[in-house]
Amino acid sequence: MILGALYLGWYRWPGWYLAGVLRVVGIMVLVDVLLGPTLTLIIANPKKPLRELVRDIAIIATVQLAALVYGTATLWMGRPLYYTYSADRLEFVQASDIDAAEARRATQENPALAPHWYSLPRWVWAPLPDDPAEALKIVQGATLGQGGDVIDMPRYFRPWDQGLAKLRGELRPIADIRYLSKGEKARLRGTMTARSLDPDARNALIMWGEGRRLVAIFDPDTLAIRALLIPD
Repeated sequence: MILGALYLGWYRWPGWYLAGVLRVVGIMVLVDVLLGPTLTLIIANPKKPLRELVRDIAIIATVQLAALVYGTATLWMGRPLYYTYSADRLEFVQASDIDAAEARRATQENPALAPHWYSLPRWVWAPLPDDPAEALKIVQGATLGQGGDVIDMPRYFRPWDQGLAKLRGELRPIADIRYLSKGEKARLRGTMTARSLDPDARNALIMWGEGRRLVAIFDPDTLAIRALLIPD
């Protein structure tokens, strides 16, 4: 039930992939679904004293509960809140990326796009602020690791549609996408051709996650996302 609720609410594609949640889910399944019942089967013995049996089962149940709490808390804190377009890429933002002070400030300055505990993932534009000094401060802080990036500052977020004109100028053919190897580009060309997507059109943009990448393919006319492809 917990995994189903988190998946339906926050981790639908591409959330589960970009967040790399399978390792956490694997721990929950291993301990709660496989290891716990297996150990119970091993220690259960009608000849064992009741007190000893209760103690053993209590230990197993405690470990299972701890794994469930750990997994649930990890998935909740890592849930995707935003899919952002900023500068020359798409990136996703997890709940843990936005600190409490930033969330409060966003609630005051940009309530329409501020994060809340019940917020579901939203596609937004995350431009740098209009103030050149503030924009430079954010860029320098993000570059030097001394401050957050603009994608972690929802007070600057704007509706997705407002950024589409700038996004159009960043689209590239697959062959011109940086951060992809020749082999990855060749595989993507094959995948796009099989899906009737033109690999030579200016329709692609890299998307970054938690150490993972996708390539977003846009409709050149409407700028609707037609596919999110795994390059590996």
